[in-house]
Order: sequence, then C-alpha cells, then structure tokens
Amino acid sequence: MDELISYRKHFPILEKTVYLINHSLGAMPQKTYDRLREYAEMWATRGIRAWAEGWWEMPLATGDKLARIIGADPGSVVMHQNVSVCQSIIISCFDLTGKRNKIVYEAMNFPSVMYVYEAHARAAGAHIVEVPSDDGITIDTQRMVDAIDEETLLVPISHVIFKSAYLQDVRAIVEKAHKVGALVVLDAYQSVGTVPFSVKELDVDFATGGSVKWLCGGPGAGFLYVKPELHERLEPKVTGWMAHRAPFAFEPGEIDYANDVHRFLHGSPAIPALYAAESGYDLINEIGVERIRAKSIGQTTKLIELADEQGWLVNSPRDASKRGGSVIIDVPHAGEVVRELAARDVLVDHRPGAGIRIGPHFFTTDEELVTIIAEIKNILETKAYEKYLAAGGAKF
Repeated sequence: MDELISYRKHFPILEKTVYLINHSLGAMPQKTYDRLREYAEMWATRGIRAWAEGWWEMPLATGDKLARIIGADPGSVVMHQNVSVCQSIIISCFDLTGKRNKIVYEAMNFPSVMYVYEAHARAAGAHIVEVPSDDGITIDTQRMVDAIDEETLLVPISHVIFKSAYLQDVRAIVEKAHKVGALVVLDAYQSVGTVPFSVKELDVDFATGGSVKWLCGGPGAGFLYVKPELHERLEPKVTGWMAHRAPFAFEPGEIDYANDVHRFLHGSPAIPALYAAESGYDLINEIGVERIRAKSIGQTTKLIELADEQGWLVNSPRDASKRGGSVIIDVPHAGEVVRELAARDVLVDHRPGAGIRIGPHFFTTDEELVTIIAEIKNILETKAYEKYLAAGGAKF
C-alpha cells in the first residue's frame, strides 16, 4: 500500500491535472494559501512592527527548517531570492587574481550557475575548466577528479544534472578537492526534497538550492549553506546591511561583518516568498526524504520500463543509485508533444538536446505514470503535435 498517496489532498492542482513537472515547479500545498494570508494579515495589522515580530529573522528561521532537510546544523543556512544570488555571494568571497584561481565544473552544469562563474572569472582573469560528458547523460567521476589540482579554488557542481537526472558522486569530488585545498559548492536544486543527503556527511563547503522544485515551496526562496568553520573566515563582496554586525546602527563606510551566518545575507529579504516556502518544507520534513526517495526510485524505474515498451530513447541513468527524481524520454517532436500534453492537463516539460522530462513526486499515483505514456503515444500516433510545429515547442 502506498501511504504517501494520502498527501494528495494537500495539493489543489492534483484534482484536475496530471502533475509530473515537480522537477521544474513543484505542486503548491493547500496550506500556502493560509501562510500567504498570514503574511498579508501581519503586514496589514502590525505594519512596521512586523520586522521585529518575526520578519527580520525569517531568512534564518526558514533556513533552519531547510537545514533539517539537508542535514545541516541550525544557524548555517540563510535564505535568498535564487541560486544565482547565492552563487554570486560565494564567489565574491574570493580573490580570483592569484595563482589559485581555477574553477572546475561539469559541462552539464545549470547554465545560470555557469553564467555567474564565467562573468566573475572573465573580469578577474581566472581560469574556468569544464569537464565534458561523453554521452550527454553522465559525467565521468574520474575525469572530474583529475581536473581538480593545486591551482583549483572552487568546484561548483550540480548534485543532480538537470538535463538527465544523473546523480554525481559528490564524496569522491569533495575528497579530491579538499586534498588539494579547493572548496566545493554543491548545487542541490535537483536533489533536495527527493534524494536524501547530508551536507555534513558529504563535507561540502557550500550548498545552494531553491524551493521551486521538489520542495514545493514556490519561486523566490533560494537557500545558501555555508560550513560553520568558514563563517568568520570569509567576507562576501556581494553584501548589504543585513550582513552587518549592527545593521541598525547605520554606520557609513566599510562594512563590519556579523560574526555568524548573518554575514552571508545582503539587502532586505523577500518575506512573502519565505512565507510561501515554509509549507513545502514542513511537508517534506513530516514525510522524510528517505520515504520520498524509496517511492521515487520505484516510479522512475516504472517510467523507464514503460518507455522501453514503446521503444523510446531514455536519456537518464538506468541505475537507480545514479538517478535523481526525474526521467527524460526522447521522442520525435518532443517540444510540440509537451504543448499538446499541457492542453490535455498533463504537465511535463522539454529540454533541448534531452527530451521530455517527467518528474513524479510523493503524491503521484502509479496510474498517472501509465497515463503520461499513453498520452504521449496517442499524440505521436494521431500527429496531434503538428498544430504546434509552426509556433515551436514548449517554452516552460
């Protein structure tokens, strides 16, 4: 018996929609309505007093809820608007003009992360090394390890590759990086909430991610974990008044950093997004990522079997231990097929060079897996995708 199906009642969209796009935008919990009303009520009735009555510390209080999911200590996670901001804060802590100025990451890293490092490296004359993929699905761990040397400063890697759901061997990469004095930045956006892990056990130096996907927390709430022993050593140049030791002293001139994780904040936080995010965090903590992972492995394995029956190409690892929470199936006219699926209230997405990404979550039924495969087959056989050919494929 699937006990997690009982959680379907928490998600309004599931009443009329086959929702298999949780790797892109997780379904919204019903309680998010209540939390956003609480935000509006707080603003309406308490006004400026709301800052002292909870808002000011929400980036840390919400971060502590997220910390439980990723195995981090309380007081080691702060909330920001998105991963690009978090990664920018991290790289701003370092001098890229010295001998140790190499940045190593996989060529299948998420483009937004790559943009951040490329821009900073170009400005400072630092060296970027991209480790290629031989098959467009996986990254060879040994090749990653071999690319990290004594000149490497940072290794910002994806835990799960967004295009293929390949789950990287983080331990091996961290071990080599630390051996030569480099630091590892783990982007856990595609793993947090569906793949169990502990930042402490992995010994990563930083971790980033967001609430949009498997955490069912909506947009505008990214997180930044910083290993506690680094808190007083680093001074971010991407900063603001919330990072100050005494922000309400409004002291001009050079910033006097806070001596804890507050120093990795910057300007005023996006309070509504934090209210929205907490509903998803609470559900994930209540269920436990281990239970979510067990169901995910079963359902992603089933999807691969169903795709194999149709003779479709699967662009995800077949070994469940090396696969995240989604499965990528490549069929002809994939972008247009996704648009027709959306018209039928079956939601997935498409990524160029990969295929249709299908992401079941803890509330997904096995019947919905059969439905998505049957709908794709029907669209291909009836050529229902043809009406979208002139306009191009799906845009989300």
